[in-house]
Amino acid sequence: MADSKLRAQVVFATITGNNEAVADDLVAHLEERGVLVEKSEISQSEPEDLANYDLAFLVPYTYDEGSLPDEGLDYFDDLADVRLDHLVYGVAGSGDTFYEDFYCLALDKFEQQMEKTGATKAADLVRINLYPSPKDKERLAHLVDQAVLKVTA
Repeated sequence: MADSKLRAQVVFATITGNNEAVADDLVAHLEERGVLVEKSEISQSEPEDLANYDLAFLVPYTYDEGSLPDEGLDYFDDLADVRLDHLVYGVAGSGDTFYEDFYCLALDKFEQQMEKTGATKAADLVRINLYPSPKDKERLAHLVDQAVLKVTA
């Protein structure tokens, strides 16, 4: 059980609801570990707010041929100007393998943007085809476990 003083923010963007399901799974796994969690939609969030958390999970979708979510463009751009050296982060999200080379490309872009903040990556990003399966939920739980381990180490 994690120290109940740990705080996390899960920021998501969704069109179909799949990424909100991913965010909800992350929230559930964090709460199981005793972490205080806030979930917010990306257009209602500010990267500067991440300074108030120990952990952050970004859950963007990929639009069209590798584009970022329109409602997350300001958030994405503003991330480059924030220092988050204390933060441990994870990136996960839903996509559609139908788009082959463009599958979940926004996740890679958000991970690269988070690297610029000085934050510590918890584990490899988690790509999910459409709605999270039981196996995907295990992978999300592993991402949360790795993040909690890194922040408490």
